Amino acid sequence: MEQRRQNIDLYLQDGFWRLRWCNDASDANGFGDGHGRKPAWIGPATGPERLTRKQAQQVAWENFLSRPDQNARAPESAMTIADFVESRFVPEHVASKSLSGRTHYHAILKHVLTPEEVDRVFQVDADKSKAKLKAVPNWPYLNNVRLCDTRPDDVQRLMSAALARGYSTQTVKHIRNVVGAIFAHAKKDRCFMGDNPASLVELPAMIRKEAHALTLAQTNEVLGVMRYPEKEMTLIAILTSMNMAEICGLQWKCMNLTEAWSNAFGEPIPPKTIAVRKQWFGGELRSVEKKSRQRNLPIPEPLLPILLGMSRRAEFTGPDDFVLVSRAGTPVNESNIAARRLKPIGKDLQMPWLSWHVLRRTHTTLAYELGNTYLASRAAAG
Repeated sequence: MEQRRQNIDLYLQDGFWRLRWCNDASDANGFGDGHGRKPAWIGPATGPERLTRKQAQQVAWENFLSRPDQNARAPESAMTIADFVESRFVPEHVASKSLSGRTHYHAILKHVLTPEEVDRVFQVDADKSKAKLKAVPNWPYLNNVRLCDTRPDDVQRLMSAALARGYSTQTVKHIRNVVGAIFAHAKKDRCFMGDNPASLVELPAMIRKEAHALTLAQTNEVLGVMRYPEKEMTLIAILTSMNMAEICGLQWKCMNLTEAWSNAFGEPIPPKTIAVRKQWFGGELRSVEKKSRQRNLPIPEPLLPILLGMSRRAEFTGPDDFVLVSRAGTPVNESNIAARRLKPIGKDLQMPWLSWHVLRRTHTTLAYELGNTYLASRAAAG
């Protein structure tokens, strides 16, 4: 069977080069079955990456016209976004990120593709997953949109839908950035040519929330009504600036409460020091991934008696036990405690914005204003 191309038409449409052609496949006797092809996207005709007609002709020849059987082998730019995310973007780009980076992509991609599709790609068991996000009716998901057919309007519709649903400007920015990352990777893999469609969409004006931190009086109020474990979590956060994943992942073997050097996990720990090496994240104890976050923190004087008191409790004081535990000996859950204790305390004290981030930020403001003097008296009083 011999195959010829007839009626080749390279034309401009909406600032892009497009190609329309007709295949005429004939057998040895000259009988054929002429069939037209759906117009193909070649590349931009405007902008910094615009193609001249000659360049567009070259691209058309290399990617379409020179191929012996376009029906058997579609160009990679004809992949749907869902297929590209599964076969290229997640295994080549997302998989190389840190745990927090992978978690971020997993969450934000659920606004770009259907949540069920994202869970499948990330190999999450939908029946066991605690994620509650389900596909939203009439949401402009990009699952079946081909890479070559994606336009800035597609990204704009995603952002508009997110804003209409009450998502924050920051979340909308994340959605656009993830789409941008997909197409940046597609360009790197030569699966897409032209301007990144996400880069041509403007973000709405950012409305930043006030960055709250407790004053001295507010700190006094909050600590006065707290109990275990939120009080101890708060004091550790304010006195050390550790984040909640690190605080919940603290084990006794990472604590040296003595005046002498100790040794844990084959590493010496200075006197009165917390060795931050682990974090409790995603229901698992994991190593702190960033080297800059693996550090030794001197235990502030007001915190030492609190830690010593917990080390003398009746149970859960072994090297592998956690410093802050539930009644069952499991690590405390920061989200549950925030919902059950921290938020109600904030509401009662007219501080609806109270959160773990606010308490951690308070470390900087109080340390700058007073050092640890105030907190020492507060801790001693507790």
